[in-house]
Amino acid sequence: MSEAAGRGLSRRGFLNAVGAAAGVITVATIGETVGPLSRLSPLAPRRASVGPQHLPVNKSGAGARVEQSAVDPTYRLVVGSLSLSVGDLQSLPQHAAILPIACVEGWSAVGHWSGIRLRDLLDRAGIDHDRWVRVESLERSGLYVTSEVSPTHARDPLTLLALRLGGEPLALDHGYPCRLIGPNRPGVLQTKWVRRVVAL
Repeated sequence: MSEAAGRGLSRRGFLNAVGAAAGVITVATIGETVGPLSRLSPLAPRRASVGPQHLPVNKSGAGARVEQSAVDPTYRLVVGSLSLSVGDLQSLPQHAAILPIACVEGWSAVGHWSGIRLRDLLDRAGIDHDRWVRVESLERSGLYVTSEVSPTHARDPLTLLALRLGGEPLALDHGYPCRLIGPNRPGVLQTKWVRRVVAL
């Protein structure tokens, strides 16, 4: 064994290792500032315009295993004693809201949503104004398959069960046939692929 090897890493070897590490970090983050290189940037936050309907998603319909149940013609949204088809939902008064999805991963993107006010559905179902409600997804397992909505949020006129995004029906990856969207709630609580709303 040489004397240099016995002493460990040489100064030149150390500098080369530091330079290589800096190069890897640069490539991993360069997409944050250089748009054409964004695919090389696994550490960068998602871009607001990348994704179906120009909004990013954390979990796709395929990842949630709802591809068949979400488009099943027998789908019904159950709210208390109400059972509503997609056609029923589309026939109800529609309202619009411009709201962001703010993700815990550090990105935020604004969408133009439209659908039924949650409070209107709760009124139709005869659910009292002071009740919390639980919104349940077609997705069967995971940390965020349900979310609880306080009376304040449930009765906010901007809280919707959205059917459309940017004037178009929701993409499956954004929660078709309907999703919860409301102000001042993190993205993980904006439940997608909603199947039921239960008074607590």
